[in-house]
Amino acid sequence: MAVARSMRRTSPTSLVLAALLAFGFICFLLTPSTPSASASATSQQRQQDAAEHPLSPPTKPFLKSQPIRSDGYQAAPPVVHYNLNNLTSTSTSAANAERVLILTPLARFYQGYWDNLEKLNYPHELISLGFIAPKTKDGNTAVAALEKAIARTQSGPIDDRFASISILRQDFEPSLDSQDEKVRHKMASQKERRESMSRARNSLVFTTLGPGTSWVLWLDADIIETPPTLIQDLTHHDEPVIVPNCFQRYYDSSSRKWDIRPYDYNSWVDSEKAQELAANMDADEILLEGYAEMPTYRTLMAYLPDFNDLDPKRMVALDGVGGTALMVKADVHRDGAMFPAFPFFHLVETEGFAKMARRLGYSVFGLPDYFVYHYNE
Repeated sequence: MAVARSMRRTSPTSLVLAALLAFGFICFLLTPSTPSASASATSQQRQQDAAEHPLSPPTKPFLKSQPIRSDGYQAAPPVVHYNLNNLTSTSTSAANAERVLILTPLARFYQGYWDNLEKLNYPHELISLGFIAPKTKDGNTAVAALEKAIARTQSGPIDDRFASISILRQDFEPSLDSQDEKVRHKMASQKERRESMSRARNSLVFTTLGPGTSWVLWLDADIIETPPTLIQDLTHHDEPVIVPNCFQRYYDSSSRKWDIRPYDYNSWVDSEKAQELAANMDADEILLEGYAEMPTYRTLMAYLPDFNDLDPKRMVALDGVGGTALMVKADVHRDGAMFPAFPFFHLVETEGFAKMARRLGYSVFGLPDYFVYHYNE
């Protein structure tokens, strides 16, 4: 029977090297990983892009303090050049890092609105927010609640913060004392109410529209539910003006289940009857939609969804739009399209805006099968 050979003699040098390798391997496993240089740079850039203060205007670069000169005076801010020809508004807005300005006239604060806003998955560092509220008791209450929500978000994780936030207060009296739904939708209140809304919208957009803004999303304060991809979905169509269909969830007591119903009737295709009514109106009179006292027989986008075969990408050309969730290329506003606070072809506010945009040569579209949802009072 063969005798087993004895183990080879191991040199001390080999043992030392093996111990060092083992120690190095253990250190590698226990040491926390450090971010790469590119990730660190991205994080640093995100930190710079996030608003340093909960209320930081989109013109933050202009507000940086300047050094004191040798004569004791503060140096003048530098001249900044912007080439708007290089500004894009494309169907791939997120990939092209296109900045979006979300604007909201605020009469009441709804937590559902803010929660939905936070859920939008468009990069928050590319989103600026703008609000305008009346100087009333309700307006003060709404702004106080808004500021609390802003403080929580803007002091939270960097990726959840918005690039900048501006709050404006109206320098004119609101048209209505009450913001209850029944009061503000009375036909007799509409002309004065919507002219006041136009002034608020114009003040807001022309104060907050920055040189780097590619898109403006008008989002009403009582829109509490949208797809998280709302911005990407609307900009994907690459249209100058586009609006989804605004519905409302409600409990149907007869069927004892939740259902949906149309809410916004201001998105429409014009009719011969409406044009005849306008032709016989005085210069300061306006056409209104959704009232039995003024039948226009327009084609309302609210009634165009095909619930048997919904296609969220289906578009229809429109003559009037509502402002509950209205996406506009910033260049449309830069070219002068605003919300007329006066009868413009017998239209005011968002419907007048659609008319003005079309007169400037821009197309206006709606998405009848793509829904956003209004708060149910």
